[in-house]
Amino acid sequence: MEEEEEEARALLANGPDEAGRGGPAAAADPGALPALCDPSRLAHRLLVLLLMCFLGFAIFATIILLPFRPRLNGWGTIIFSCFICIGQVVFALGGIFNAFWLMEFGRFVFGIGGESLAVAQNTYAVSWFKGKELNLVFGLQLSMARIGSTVNMNLMGSLYSKVEASWGSGHTTLGVTLMMGAITCILSLICALALAYLDQRAERILHKEQGKTGEVIKLTDVKDFSLPLWLIFIICVCYYVAVFPFIGLGKVFFTEKFRFSSQAASAINSVVYVISAPMSPIFGLLVDKTGKNIIWVLCAVVTTLASHMLLAFTLWNPWIAMCLLGISYSLLACALWPMVAFVVPEHQLGTAYGFMQSIQNLGLAIISIIAGMILDTRGYLFLEVFFIACVSLSLLAVVLLYLVNRAQGGNLNYSARQREEMKVSHSE
Repeated sequence: MEEEEEEARALLANGPDEAGRGGPAAAADPGALPALCDPSRLAHRLLVLLLMCFLGFAIFATIILLPFRPRLNGWGTIIFSCFICIGQVVFALGGIFNAFWLMEFGRFVFGIGGESLAVAQNTYAVSWFKGKELNLVFGLQLSMARIGSTVNMNLMGSLYSKVEASWGSGHTTLGVTLMMGAITCILSLICALALAYLDQRAERILHKEQGKTGEVIKLTDVKDFSLPLWLIFIICVCYYVAVFPFIGLGKVFFTEKFRFSSQAASAINSVVYVISAPMSPIFGLLVDKTGKNIIWVLCAVVTTLASHMLLAFTLWNPWIAMCLLGISYSLLACALWPMVAFVVPEHQLGTAYGFMQSIQNLGLAIISIIAGMILDTRGYLFLEVFFIACVSLSLLAVVLLYLVNRAQGGNLNYSARQREEMKVSHSE
């Protein structure tokens, strides 16, 4: 207790304003906390961002092994990470004992933790970073998640081969390989523990009093969601259902239509994730510097529409279309997800991000089934037309969002300078 009081006094000796600005008086105080330990300083927040990124890396590095933060004093994120660890271990045990039902149950448990942890990651981001910083933060989180996906795609096959050389082929080899993948789940749990500690420490030192804002998951908040937020949900669902299911079915598409080898088809199918890893933080910084989130979302959706049209109606080299898809996918994530924090009160952020994640996954589940039925009965051309229709609905929602935001005088399409001026005026 004495340590906590001493820590708080060291940081707040010159008052919260001085601590937040890192003013001369605070800098001169010999008892002040180092920048890396001071939750009001950029260095400390970057440390938190690093942990958030690795939280997402662990999720996505294990979520494709097969071809909200709730306000519980940090316990929510830890519980979700435990679900992920338990789910992955059960999944691997199902492989070892050749019990498919056990593997299914493991994936079910994993899904409970994985999707909730994704919401927690988003809500942590808007808690620690504000305003124009958010676009870069979401870009970095997406980048690390895509690095995890790429590492998985390129590592797990060779890891399985090495295990197979020692254990022989069969279900046991698969189970052991999956159990090795659980290491990244443990990394996620470690990051969750560190984030929970740093978040509670920041609340205590900076007297954030976040618990009094009501930032909890409440389904009753759904009735208070504004029209712009519902349009953001529609954009999210209609866009992502034309990306993830396509990637899931893409390898056979490139093999059949463009006569690619299996290895070449896998390479081009993964290029979306490979591009998004380096481009997401770059686009996040670009949106931070310029603002105009709706315009950037519009550019991303139009580019994705062009990509699907090229794949459907031309025989051009598909690398062109897939590179465009990777670029537009990265740009949309950096510009779309931060907009939720611009239209939702802080106490509803957990609910908003949780609902957005839920309907996105519901849409992906339904559209994946429909896409499989279309592919079995009509072929890839009709499937691409279906994806084009989904992206077109997303484009229509973007145009409506622009018109509604303009009519209501909203701030979704403000430039970075306008948002800075608005922030200053509110602080005064």
